[in-house]
This record gives sequence, C-alpha cells and structure tokens, in this order.
Amino acid sequence: MSGVASMPPAIWLIAAGLLVAVMRGRARSAVLLIAPLVTLYAVWQVPDGVVLSGRFMDYPVVPVEGNPLSRLFATIFTIMAFGGGLFALNQKNHTELAAAFVYGGSAVGVAFAGDLITVFVFWELMAVGSTIVVWCGQDDARRAGLRYAAIHLLGGVILMAGVAGEINATGSTAFTAMQPDSLSRWLILAGFLINAGAPPLAAWLPDAYPEASWSGMVFLSAFTTKTAVYVLLRGFPGTELLIYIGLFMVFYGIIYAILENDMRRILAYSIVNQVGFMICAIGVGTAGVGNALALNGAAAHAFCHIIYKGLLFMSMGAVLYRTGTTKASELGGLYKSMPWTTIFCIIGAMSISAFPLFSGFAAKSLTMSAVGKEGLTVVWLMLLFASAGVLEHSGIKIPYFAFFGHDSGKRVKEAPFNMLLAMGLAAFICIAVGVPAIVPGLGYEWLYNLLPYREEAMAYQPFTLDHVLTQMQLLVLAIFAFVMLKRLGWYPPEKPGVVLDSDWVYRKGGYGLVTWSGTVWKKAGPAMSAIFFRLAGRAYDRIEATFSPRGELARGGLNTGMATWTAILLGFVLLLSFITAG
Repeated sequence: MSGVASMPPAIWLIAAGLLVAVMRGRARSAVLLIAPLVTLYAVWQVPDGVVLSGRFMDYPVVPVEGNPLSRLFATIFTIMAFGGGLFALNQKNHTELAAAFVYGGSAVGVAFAGDLITVFVFWELMAVGSTIVVWCGQDDARRAGLRYAAIHLLGGVILMAGVAGEINATGSTAFTAMQPDSLSRWLILAGFLINAGAPPLAAWLPDAYPEASWSGMVFLSAFTTKTAVYVLLRGFPGTELLIYIGLFMVFYGIIYAILENDMRRILAYSIVNQVGFMICAIGVGTAGVGNALALNGAAAHAFCHIIYKGLLFMSMGAVLYRTGTTKASELGGLYKSMPWTTIFCIIGAMSISAFPLFSGFAAKSLTMSAVGKEGLTVVWLMLLFASAGVLEHSGIKIPYFAFFGHDSGKRVKEAPFNMLLAMGLAAFICIAVGVPAIVPGLGYEWLYNLLPYREEAMAYQPFTLDHVLTQMQLLVLAIFAFVMLKRLGWYPPEKPGVVLDSDWVYRKGGYGLVTWSGTVWKKAGPAMSAIFFRLAGRAYDRIEATFSPRGELARGGLNTGMATWTAILLGFVLLLSFITAG
C-alpha cells in the first residue's frame, strides 16, 4: 500500500474530526464530505490478512487486519459518516461534528483491529466521542450525557478487566472467536453486550439518544450498537445464550416503542429491537447447517439497518429542525408542507418492515431461513411475530403520526436541500440493495457479495415464492391489525407522558443518593473531616518513625526489627510478582 492507503483507515476520519473543530465555512463543509470518501478509498485498499503490526508495552498489537467482515462494517461506517456529514452541513456546533467524526473513525478502527488491545483503545475513544455528541444536544442533554458516560465507563471497565484476564490466561492479544468458558471471556462478552443495548442496561440508549441534536442523533444511530454487533460476530459466534438475549431485546424494543410518544425515543427503542434480531442470528450461528447463513444474516442486517435507521432518524431530524418537536401528540399533517421528507421516511419505514424490494427483506430473509434450517421452530415463530411488531412501531407509527394522522396545523418549510440529498442517498441505497439484480452483481447481489461467507450468500435466493408470500401475508395482517385497533380505540393513543424504564433506577435513585449524601456530609462533614485527618496524621507519623533516616530501620545494624520489616517487604514484592506473572 502507498499514499492514502498506507495509513490505518480510521486515522482519516479521526484527523478530519480534529480539523472540523477549528475550520469554518466552506472549508469545513469540504472536509465533512471529502474525508469519508478518502476513508472509504482507504478501506478498500486494505487486503486480507495482517497489514500493520507493532508492540505496545511488550505486547503485540495489530492496528489493521483485513478480512471481509471488517471491510463490510468499515464500508457502511464510512458511508454513514458521509451521509451524516452531508445531513449536518447546517449544524453550527463545531464540537458536535468534530466528536461525531472521531466517533465514526473509532468505529472503523474497531472494525480493522486485529487484537484486543486495539479494540479496547478504539472502543473507549468511541465512548468519548459519542458522549460529547450527546452533550451537544439541548434541554436534558447534559444530564443524559453524564448517565450515558457512566454506563459506558462501567462497560469499559468490565471490558478492560476481561481483556487483561484473557491476555494473562492465554498469553495472546489476538482477537479471535471464543466461547464464554472463563471469567475473563464472560467479562469481554458483558462489555460487548452493554454497548449493544442488551438487558438489563438497555435503557441507556432511549435515555441518551433522544437528547442529542437533530444531527447528532443520526450519527449516534449508526456506530455504537453496530460496532457491538461486529465484535460479537467476530468474537462470540454460535454462543447459544445470545439467542435468548436477542429475543428479549426484540420484544423489549417493540413493547416500549409502541407505548412511546416521542418519535426519537420510538426509534431508539427500535434500535434495541433490531439489534436483538442480529444478536439472535449470531447465537444461531452454530456448527449446524444454518451457520454461515445466520452469520451472513446478522452482517447483512447490520449493514442495511445502519442505512434505513439513519434515514428514519434523518427524517425525524428534519422534522425537529423545522418544527422544534418530535412528539407524536404535537405532529400530524406534515405531508402537506414536507412532501419529500414524507416520501423518504416511508421508504425507510418500508425497509425496516422488510417489504419485498427493500433492503430489510434481503437482509432479514437470511436470518429467518437460517433459523428455519437449524430447526428452531419456536425461535422462528417468535421472530416472525416480532417482524409484525416492527411494522407497527416503525413501519406505521413513525410516518403515520408524524406526517398523517390528525392535522396539527403546523405549516413549515421543506427540509433544507442538503438534508433532502442525504435522505435521498439513504433511500436510494435502501432500494438498490433490496431489488433483484437486473444486471448481475447489482441489487441485493451487490450486498451479498460483500458478506463474510460469500459463496453461501451468493447461492441464496431471497425472492422465492414462499418467502415473498409469507412476508406479504404477515405485513398485510399487521396493517389490518393497526387499522382495526385505531378504529376500535384500542391502539395506545399519542399523548404526552413518561414511560418508565430501568434507567429510572439510576436517574431517580442515583440523584436521590447524591442528594442524601450531600445532606449527610453537610451535617457530619466537619466531624468526619477531623477524624479522617487525625487518622491520616497518625499513619504518617508511624510511617516516618519507621522508614525515615531517624526511624527504626535506620538504627544500628541488622537487628531483629529491621530483618522483620525487610522480610515483610520482600514477601510483599514476591507476592505481587507472583500475581502479575499469573
């Protein structure tokens, strides 16, 4: 490799983020659009195998290792960075855009990481970048960002402990497929699942993402959870526990999304729901006949999800930009003044609902077929039922209540041209990778050709009569159910309210604990401070009396006290050496 391709692809987006922080006007816009394209070029110059390697603190590290899975995720991350940058050209907050590009570049860094140390470094850089993006929102963004940072700090500490334990146990830093058969690997799995939005800490996602700005939430929708899907695909394929975690996430996301009034929170819960499909597919990827098909399904679903969920967030970002709200109870009738945004939102809704001829159908069919081939009938039926739920909360509820439904009387301008262009690009991809290939190599075949198990993917045919009929019957019945529930008045109405989730525990409980601690300290602080400093003073005096030039160890020759202290200190050092040596 030479030139642009001689550098780790992640560097270009991260460097662009640092430049965006200090640039203004057209120069900033140029960087936002050119940097992702340069990164995409660099991504496709990375060959399979180890490309860059070195050492960190005497441990081997591989910052860049190419393979089809890495290339697939790095490609979609850079495409989304371009789309997000185009959508955010009107964003005046330079800090947000800088953090967003560092955030996206770090996701690319994780995708190409060939060792656990590099994964952890970029993983934590992602947490920093995404936290700043949340903080750049409005209203409750600061507090939501602090809660977001606390959860990801916890996840980072758990992951770090797991990585350290794994390196100590195996003597290797390589990031390879594993099973949760040791404490360190369980910790690594837990760290990955926290970023995926898995229970019981899934509430950080709908708590924080809706507090970001109209542009920030587009970036947030793309990277953190899908990077978690990538590392689970690479690190824990075939872990049966993931099937049940994924199923829980699928229904958890559906239930809360249907109850929500805020469109951004609906889409945030929808991310949990969709990632649940992917995690379930990763768990199904066992040594059976559906192995390659399931893993291909998870990878294809992640690729398509980033685009159609980004499109849905863009459409709601445009609505927020023009109206100042995304609450279903305050919207409706916007199709009259925002027709193009309405059309793009409907395309995103049809994609996430897996209508034939849209990207979601081409991706989800792989997973459903894999589950069926593995003979997991109950799992297949649950995912089929959940697919109808996806249509209810994202396929129907989002476009219906935002653009149709009751007329709110709001008459606003259409979204700015750059926003429409970004939404148009995402909508084009949603259709382009969902249709059958009129020309060989295009349509869904283009996506299948990028999947990690290419031969199995290219041999698969999603547009069979039974696939299409089953999906269309499901979708028609779901639409009929929505219409009947609305007419009967049984569908949860769009009205202001607060839906309690597990984040209530640390939002209210944590705030109460801090308030109580402050009150206790105000009353007992002076006395406790006096006790603390008195004990600290005594400890210092004792240490000085023992170790100073005038202390016990300095008196006379090798007496009994000195020998005792020397033996104790030597034993302590040997114990530390033994522990660190494993």
